[in-house]
Amino acid sequence: MVVKKRCLLWDWTNSSGPGNQGVPWALDQCNFNGPLSSVSNWNTWVPPELKGRAPYRPMIHLEQQLSGPEWDWVWNSDQPIVQYFNEPDKNNISPERAAQAWYGQMVPLRQQKGKKLVGPAVASDENGKNWLADFMNRVRDQPPDFLGLHYYGTNGNDAIRYLEEMHSKYPQPIVVSEIASTDRNAGSVWNFTVQLANYMDNADWIFEYGFFGCMRTLADGFVSPDAQLMQPDGHFTELMWKLQNEQPMIPPS
Repeated sequence: MVVKKRCLLWDWTNSSGPGNQGVPWALDQCNFNGPLSSVSNWNTWVPPELKGRAPYRPMIHLEQQLSGPEWDWVWNSDQPIVQYFNEPDKNNISPERAAQAWYGQMVPLRQQKGKKLVGPAVASDENGKNWLADFMNRVRDQPPDFLGLHYYGTNGNDAIRYLEEMHSKYPQPIVVSEIASTDRNAGSVWNFTVQLANYMDNADWIFEYGFFGCMRTLADGFVSPDAQLMQPDGHFTELMWKLQNEQPMIPPS
């Protein structure tokens, strides 16, 4: 039986819009009958090219998504799960402000609209851990439905230790909304991806995870170029083909 946990991190620039020539046709390469479970684009609007083929995960990326049309899209969305804040620890959002907006807007969203909520996805460094601990203490009587996490690194065993550490500390099922290798060795990137995908598929306390990322250009100089899931012309890389079709994943020969 297929385990569907792999969220496609579909960069917003893949969708065509004013001033942006996207590659919306590229989504037709996706096999939504395999391990892919959902699609996220770090925004509150559904990629038009998705056409209902998989669940969409709206994201309150930063504080500006808590008002105006973007908040209206979240409030009126028919999607069941909403993600709250992307690395607030690196974006000058304090745990106090995040908790205030949580009680003021996210809890009513859950109570009135029946949404499941993914908590803020923090970086895996000490600052991220401390930020998360502060936030979770502030919302302890209305905690998230899912614990949001990110992980970037070079060693798969270290990644697994981090996930298990956070699982032992918090009871919520985990959504790893971003994960990728930062190694500059292609073989190491493949091994990291294979090891973590297979581990997370088999961990019943991990609800969903997304490998970064399906985009035509590198987001920055941090993630390994070998972890890219899309080529500059919009066609998928070999790693993306394996992620969407292969379970369990196996390293390349």
